[in-house]
Amino acid sequence: MGIAVSPQIHPQVADFIEKPRKMLINGKWVNSISGKMFPTYNPATGEVLAQVAEGDRADIDEAVKAARKAFDQGPWRRMTASERGRVIWKLADLLEAHTEEFGYLESLDNGKPLAIAKAADVPLAVDLFRYMAGWATKIEGNTIPISVPYTPGAKYLAYTMREPVGVAGQIIPWNFPLLMAAWKLGPALACGCTVVLKPAEQTPLSALRLGELIMEAGFPDGVVNIVPGYGETAGAALAAHPDVDKIAFTGSTEVGKLIVHAAAGNLKKVSLELGGKSPNVVFKDADLDLAIPGAASAIFFNHGQCCCAGSRLYIEKPIFDSVVEGVADYAKKITVGSGLDPETQMGPLVSQEQLNRVCGYLEAGFSEGATALTGGKKKDAGGYFVEPTVLVNTREDMKVVQEEIFGPVVAAMPFDDPEEILPRANNSDYGLAAAVWTKDICKAHRTAEYLRAGTVWINCYNIFDAALPFGGYKQSGWGREMGHDALSLYTQTKAVCTKIA
Repeated sequence: MGIAVSPQIHPQVADFIEKPRKMLINGKWVNSISGKMFPTYNPATGEVLAQVAEGDRADIDEAVKAARKAFDQGPWRRMTASERGRVIWKLADLLEAHTEEFGYLESLDNGKPLAIAKAADVPLAVDLFRYMAGWATKIEGNTIPISVPYTPGAKYLAYTMREPVGVAGQIIPWNFPLLMAAWKLGPALACGCTVVLKPAEQTPLSALRLGELIMEAGFPDGVVNIVPGYGETAGAALAAHPDVDKIAFTGSTEVGKLIVHAAAGNLKKVSLELGGKSPNVVFKDADLDLAIPGAASAIFFNHGQCCCAGSRLYIEKPIFDSVVEGVADYAKKITVGSGLDPETQMGPLVSQEQLNRVCGYLEAGFSEGATALTGGKKKDAGGYFVEPTVLVNTREDMKVVQEEIFGPVVAAMPFDDPEEILPRANNSDYGLAAAVWTKDICKAHRTAEYLRAGTVWINCYNIFDAALPFGGYKQSGWGREMGHDALSLYTQTKAVCTKIA
């Protein structure tokens, strides 16, 4: 594992972060009412990257007022579905034209490699907006033949309408800042909702730059409002606000439960995409040329800061040594460094807090008897770096097996009998994702059927598409994002009945 060196910052990005960033409310860039600012840090160096307006309850209140007025009185609802779709598509075009800039912003603010941000995060966000732009004209109701036995001889025309739910509060995480903004904004806007978006305090920059493109694309004032701030102030105020009709949250299960309690005041609709501890099952008949790099990518992609990371690696005993050694060899070759360096394959964790969290789990694992086949400690490189780690001698009752680490740490465990693996794989509070590696297609689909997870990959991992719904079972959340399913999060059904004879 080498250390890469950070190069020069992109000129347009340097200009953007040089000035204190304001919040977007009712089509205007404004300071926080309190006048407070907070720093966002470069995780590759630990140095302050930019200063950002710190929103709190008062700012959330102003943003919700703007979103409510835009929904109830503004032109957004009066636009045809086709017009809304065209505005969303224009946003996608603008984002695509600024791919390089957003790649640098994501890399600086989050730490991820620039090449990955440009090849995955930005294009996936563009594709999501285009996909949802197409749905704007396809949100339909139904005509329903009804009988009404207590009015014999009468005839009725009955139909349903799918209507926007109203003002949506959206709280996004720091691991995929731009992409999570797209996942939230795309379906809400396609359905005709207005939005108050709170980006993660660790990574607000790409959402704020996206706000500039939203204005350029022609969204009416108040349709999208962006209020950076801390979760316990701005986020809590948004979740509890009585004039917000729906709250959407991506983040930890612990905070998700707080969101549910906060939303109970006015019984607003809630969708949650939460934590995971995803099982990755490798059977002895798997193609190891695919399974080994696949298992490595499953945990080391995005520095392991991925809610669906394959952090529990179950390997059938005859091939256990071959697979764990292969994954460890893969880990040893990963170049860790600044995301802006073209040689970097894994950047830093997002913050000092996250670094402390991951290192704490490593210490807990070692104290309970786990050993590191490779990695196992932080790297002293000036930022928030940790070594990609493969743990063996792990058991089901260990913290590193049961709890979400959210870092590049995989716990590998052998199994003897294919029949035993399903209860072990399902032995988790989470159910976000899972994977199966085998050449036996019948075994693959039988296993996929019994895995309690919202997504199951077979002989692949981390395959995402705007048309493919994503979400979790159990404590991994409520609802599905992306795909047609996402529209149900931002619409409600109205039944209309007319007597015609």
